[in-house]
Amino acid sequence: MRALILAAGYGTRLYPLTRKHPKALLPVAGRPILDYIVGKISRAKEITDIVVVTNDKFFPQFQSWAKKFNAKPPIRTRKPPSATTFSDFRSGMGKRFILSCTIKILNDGTRSEFDRLGAIGDIHFALSKETVLEDTLILGGDNLFEDGLSGFMSFAQSKRCKAIVGVYDIAKRQTAREYGVVKLGRAGKIIDFSEKPSQPQSSLIATCIYYIPKEKLQYFQEYLNDPGNEYDSSGSFIGWLSRKEDVYGFIFKKRWYDIGDPQVYQEANRVLNSPRHWRGSLRRENGKT
Repeated sequence: MRALILAAGYGTRLYPLTRKHPKALLPVAGRPILDYIVGKISRAKEITDIVVVTNDKFFPQFQSWAKKFNAKPPIRTRKPPSATTFSDFRSGMGKRFILSCTIKILNDGTRSEFDRLGAIGDIHFALSKETVLEDTLILGGDNLFEDGLSGFMSFAQSKRCKAIVGVYDIAKRQTAREYGVVKLGRAGKIIDFSEKPSQPQSSLIATCIYYIPKEKLQYFQEYLNDPGNEYDSSGSFIGWLSRKEDVYGFIFKKRWYDIGDPQVYQEANRVLNSPRHWRGSLRRENGKT
């Protein structure tokens, strides 16, 4: 299985922080956001390859970032002695990890927000570069989440060839207006999806964490073939797909951040840097509550 991380956006809402620095490499509690995402992926035994798609403007920075993982040949063992190690989330995400696969950086060739391919365009671009289609885990490069991926992956395997979306209760319906709002039915099936509704019916939203089985990857091309579809909204694709066939949602229950504006970025740093957060982490890692 492949993991595909979307990091080709220009992060204009975070200017001036992202004028010369990609959003996915912004530091949170001292580490780039992508370090945390890769830390989660490293514990998903199903993943054998990681692909990061970015743009031409920030391509060199991502290449430099990936060198710390790709410095030595990957060794596919549980604890490869020559692989790179470092701490994952310093909080409840804070155990050390060993990355046993290389990271490939793809350049989508764009230079600004005006010629960007968009989320769905970049997914299609990345898939078109691969000679072998395989089940794909797709993650937004600006999604910071505390839960591990094991529950999500187990749920995906149980649904057999169905697309799975990570969902999260953001608590406030007013905030949910900025996201794709979902309603789940029996066994987690998505029975309603509304992209950025003015009057959300719930606070349960879709994150940019998707499992797409290889049999469904063709739908990205089909979606883009319709000029009326939104190319820069992965949520719109999920809504479109859920109206064609069964799509399921898996609820992430711990903290989740969409690092899309300065307020959320500051909040993530505040929480992850707080002494209280550290103490809670140590208690969890020591088996105490």
